[in-house]
Amino acid sequence: MVLPISLLAVAVSARYVLAYDNGLAITPPMGWNTWNHFGCSISEDTILSAAKVIVSSGLKDVGYEYVLIDDCWQAPHREDGTNKPLADPHKFPRGIKHLSDSIHALGLKLGIYSDAGSRTCAGRFGSLDFEDIDAKAYAEWGIDYLKYDNCYNEGRSGTPEISRKRYYAMSKALNATGRPILYSMCNWGEDQPWNWANTIANSWRMSGDIIAQFDRYDERCPCESMLDCKLAGYHCSITRIIDFVAPLLQKSSKGNWNDMDMLEVGNGGMSYDEYVTHFSMWAILKSPLILGNDLTKMSDETFSIISNKAIIGISQDPNGSAAFRIWKKEQEGGGDLQLWVGYLINWATVIAVMNTSPRSVTVSISFKDVFVDGSDWSKQASYHLYDLWARDPRSHEYGRYEGIVKGEIPKVTLKPHQTRVFKADVIWGSATDQSTFTLGEQKKLMKRDTGLPRYQRGMEDF
Repeated sequence: MVLPISLLAVAVSARYVLAYDNGLAITPPMGWNTWNHFGCSISEDTILSAAKVIVSSGLKDVGYEYVLIDDCWQAPHREDGTNKPLADPHKFPRGIKHLSDSIHALGLKLGIYSDAGSRTCAGRFGSLDFEDIDAKAYAEWGIDYLKYDNCYNEGRSGTPEISRKRYYAMSKALNATGRPILYSMCNWGEDQPWNWANTIANSWRMSGDIIAQFDRYDERCPCESMLDCKLAGYHCSITRIIDFVAPLLQKSSKGNWNDMDMLEVGNGGMSYDEYVTHFSMWAILKSPLILGNDLTKMSDETFSIISNKAIIGISQDPNGSAAFRIWKKEQEGGGDLQLWVGYLINWATVIAVMNTSPRSVTVSISFKDVFVDGSDWSKQASYHLYDLWARDPRSHEYGRYEGIVKGEIPKVTLKPHQTRVFKADVIWGSATDQSTFTLGEQKKLMKRDTGLPRYQRGMEDF
């Protein structure tokens, strides 16, 4: 069946929003990519080995489905006469189609990489001005996902209009194949893609490349904000990317996501608590969750982080709403304490407290802050509270029940660089003014309290 990809008005909750709609990435994509760990040292065996672990370890069962080949899969040149893309015959002796068939046989999907430039970032042939030829080849090979980079773009950037035109050429070409291929733009936040990419792509990179460091400053990631950044750079730390994305989260929605770059969990360079913060924030901010470690050699600790079903549930929540930052408070000795809040289906709330300081901190989280834009009803209500990084004593799954809270989450202790993530389920009729509202009125009031655009607040009419 051919799925149409076009600029259309999508009706949600009696409101309309223009969006790219190919039926893909309704929740943030989940998968694994070769680049962060392997770089150019890849082969058919590299990809197949990782895919088999995704299945055998249970990662497929918790949502990881895309196996992504990054740069360096290409032959030295295109095919003579046709200009079709060719795979490196030494790394992929049986070709990409054979690999695709093998990945699909495992119940997974295959992604590939190219560049909206004359060359890729590693110097292989790019797709600029070859979009139709390459898109057709990807469809013939059975490709399900395209990561599309930004190196060697021949100066076709500098304004949103110029960059959009260059990236739209591949969007249009993918659409013309009739095969649903998730389109992941990787232009590093150049020319403010959050303002225009949602009509042509499923996700867009919003900053320079990540590095496996929690908070190290690096001049190669020079901007203080992405809003007016002229050089996105690379070697951007975890906390830097989080600060970069904070004002951009209002631009994401179902099928269209801010991409904070691939995950570094398990690649070294960070502690357990830093990895938990990294994974948690990528999940609640609705970035694609694309693993970047060597799955065949990962530790039990790494697996326990990336397979946390409670946190993945926040990422994949059908409401599709990224959390937003309520406050950021500097701490003595450096770093800061941050409060992030997001809204889930069934009127649940995710609450994350992140400590980027080098010291332990204890803080009580007031519901006056959590529901800062809401009515007195939501601030006065009681909530069932779950700790998403504590294991239930019976099931041993993450998401331990912490009891009923009212007014605040008291005395939350955080170690250096730790993030605590809670889920709060409202108890209907628990507010002090409960007698003045029916249950239906309470639910509508909770939806108004979210502070989201109306098209993101839920599936019922207001």
